[in-house]
Amino acid sequence: QVQLVESGGGLVQAGGSLRLSCAASGRTFGAYTLGWFRQAPGKEREFVAVISWSGGVTYYADSVKGRFTISRDNAKNTVYLQMNSLKPEDTAVYYCAADRSGVVHTTTTPYDYWGQGTQVTVSS
Repeated sequence: QVQLVESGGGLVQAGGSLRLSCAASGRTFGAYTLGWFRQAPGKEREFVAVISWSGGVTYYADSVKGRFTISRDNAKNTVYLQMNSLKPEDTAVYYCAADRSGVVHTTTTPYDYWGQGTQVTVSS
């Protein structure tokens, strides 16, 4: 069982930056693929970024490519999402998720564990 707790959300002006963190429990954290997803009001949850267990493979949604960076520190059982040049359309609840298969997925279905989410609001 893995528990995920996100932090770092908040209110920021357009063009600003935020760094989200997701702390995980569990001794096998280093073997999991980790992803960030987001969900805006009235919309489906969508993929943002994913990182492989080693950190050597990352993928990003086209909408955030070049602005967001995903990283992980397996020694600290933590995954991060650095968000720069934020736009109002980035406003959403951001969730981290863990996939124990170790395969890099960009859809929600394969992920086994989810955090409770952290709100990010970008004002124009």
